[in-house]
Amino acid sequence: MSIESNSNKIMRIAARGDGITSDGKHVALSVPGDRIDDGGGLIHGKHHIDPICPHFNLCGGCQLQHVDDEKLAEFVRQRIENALLGQDIELPDFAQTYLSPPKSRRRISLRSSWAGKNFQLGFSSEKSHRIIDIKQCDVMTAELFALVDPLRKFLRPLIDERRNVQIKMAQVDQGIDLLIENWMPEGLEQIEALTNFADKFALARLSTNDGIDNITQWEPEPVTVTFGRTAVSYPHFAFLQATKDGEERLVTAVREISREYDKIADLFSGLGTFALSMDKKQKIYAAEGDRSVVLALKSAANKAQRQVFTEHRDLYRRPLSCEELNRFDVLILDPPRAGAREQVDQIAISEVQNIAYVSCNPSSFARDAKRLITGGYRLRKIWPIGQFRWSTHVELVSQFTKSDQ
Repeated sequence: MSIESNSNKIMRIAARGDGITSDGKHVALSVPGDRIDDGGGLIHGKHHIDPICPHFNLCGGCQLQHVDDEKLAEFVRQRIENALLGQDIELPDFAQTYLSPPKSRRRISLRSSWAGKNFQLGFSSEKSHRIIDIKQCDVMTAELFALVDPLRKFLRPLIDERRNVQIKMAQVDQGIDLLIENWMPEGLEQIEALTNFADKFALARLSTNDGIDNITQWEPEPVTVTFGRTAVSYPHFAFLQATKDGEERLVTAVREISREYDKIADLFSGLGTFALSMDKKQKIYAAEGDRSVVLALKSAANKAQRQVFTEHRDLYRRPLSCEELNRFDVLILDPPRAGAREQVDQIAISEVQNIAYVSCNPSSFARDAKRLITGGYRLRKIWPIGQFRWSTHVELVSQFTKSDQ
């Protein structure tokens, strides 16, 4: 079939979620298999489905609710493939794409706004400061969503109409950790109202922040999150993988890469998602730039008698040198969205034979992969993971080995 005859057919989904025809035309809310009719309208194909949320296309939390799972998984993989091809990298083997199910997001940030006398709580519209006052959400867990309306009603009489707040919630071992930012209770009455609310809804912790520091208002017992079988003290709204099932997929892939080795470096280790999920016989060095996080990991590892040696270290300003890296059999690398350019430069000239690179940004990953390949590494396999269901956000685990492996 010629390209010309396909010029009105949606062929793939672009990085920001628009469908694209074979001649490069972007069409909003379209899916591969859809067609543009003679009048410019869209004829839906078999992969185009009805969004399940009434806020879709207004709320900025989802971009792809109109895409079925087959094409959603294809999008996740293609995002990674296109980033690699853009760096002239030969595509490796790909594991089957994993998609987190609906209602699985365990860490959420909401914003408030006032519309006249109405106190609204929800997500921002895409590319806008407008807040969508959510009445339904099929992304976050049912436990988190169940708190949204009670919070809206509770906060309305407490929040000044000139003030907006940010609500951050995460599911932890003890329940829900709730942080209210840009507001502090005034007087005993408001403090009691907070603790009564926390008690009524069995919160694990309720904290407030006035822009300077987090103040815990309620915490019946120390809040923890568990990796492997080790409970770690959880700093206020510290980083967690978006879904529990997605985390398990990431950990499984990293374990597959590193299970045969004794000495492991976990760089950008966070609270120990990977370090504490490795075999107890393995010796782990964990480096992290957030002091409160690395102290929590160190304390948990010591209590559990795990062979995890921690260091508070900014790997952007002070990456491990190639000499330091050469002490390890395998590296686990899980940087923020910007990637790990400075650390990758040192890895590329090291003698480390095995790397498990975890990424939440295909573009920065492809850039770093190019540098590793130039340094003699081979990209062997990728595990694509769509934790952020219905969004354009993509994650992956990758395996690199030296070329002679």
